[in-house]
Amino acid sequence: MSAQIEIIIIACLVAVACAIPGVLLVLRKMSLMSDAISHSILLGIIIAFLFVKNLGSPLLIIGAAIMGVITVSLTELLRNTNKVKEDAAIGLVFPALFSIAIILITKFASGVHIDTDAVLLGEIAFAPFDRLSVFGMDIGPQSMWIMAAILIINVAFVLLFYKELKLSTFDAGLAATLGFMPALLHYGLMSIISITAVGAFDIVGSVLVVAFVIAPPAAAYLLTERLDWMLIISSILGMVSAISGYFFALAFDVSIAGSMASMTGVLFVLTLIFAPQKGLLSKAALYWQQKWVFATHMLAVHLLDHEGREEENIENRVSTLHRHLNWEEGFSRKVIRKAVSQELVLHEGEMLRLTSLGRETAKRVMSE
Repeated sequence: MSAQIEIIIIACLVAVACAIPGVLLVLRKMSLMSDAISHSILLGIIIAFLFVKNLGSPLLIIGAAIMGVITVSLTELLRNTNKVKEDAAIGLVFPALFSIAIILITKFASGVHIDTDAVLLGEIAFAPFDRLSVFGMDIGPQSMWIMAAILIINVAFVLLFYKELKLSTFDAGLAATLGFMPALLHYGLMSIISITAVGAFDIVGSVLVVAFVIAPPAAAYLLTERLDWMLIISSILGMVSAISGYFFALAFDVSIAGSMASMTGVLFVLTLIFAPQKGLLSKAALYWQQKWVFATHMLAVHLLDHEGREEENIENRVSTLHRHLNWEEGFSRKVIRKAVSQELVLHEGEMLRLTSLGRETAKRVMSE
């Protein structure tokens, strides 16, 4: 297997592993928590390293995972004081922990390859060189197997607690009433996020971890409201971002992780614009349609209100209608043409008359 294919596989595994719990974070409006965890785990890594003096020790992973849970606990502790909101609590906790980690690296680990560039961007291009051997047989990059294992854990967690996660995400109060222990599920989800961030940290850096956790799920949320489809679409968008980002980096000789993160943003923006129901274009089209529907209905109501009265010849005349409705003359004529095409009104010389459909429409609007 070539190094290029291995890089793409590793990136796709990272993308899907991050996207699955990321969907639940986005639905719970806790996207900032992924940023906090992905940065604060560095402190757990460096503290564990200072004790064991070995970058290959599994204690680094344990320390990072514990620090991720500590970050969540500190954030929850601050939020529960009701003195600060959740985003403010996150903004207080993770910069402090991340800053302590950077200070410790600068002071005690300056000769080690844990540097700020690796922390933020990682270097996925080097992942294929760290091989895993079993009984003397090369079975591929170590990071590929690590992310595959984490992906299996994430999928198993979601499948095992799917109903509980779904209920606690959309209605935590009902979940607590039914005995589903939403707090326990919350910390379970945060632990999954921490493990995922730890596994992906050294491979792609914290920036891409955050991008994969937030952007594909946020884009999926714009495309569907079903949780199962959201998980699938989010995973697909993550993989598309990883693959397209890799070839973009290859074509322009730029950072692979940076390109992948950029592609997550590009896909989100495209989704934001073109999503069928929640996209900006569809909302603009809906607004435009509602604008003319409202205008034609108001025209029908106005005509009905003055129908048969002495002022009808003045109020319902084409040439003066715009003054009585406070419309611009050009807009008024467009509304009249639309109302005629919809068979709501008809012309009788300079006068406008309601059709039977227009009269029924006006009465319905007035009764609502």
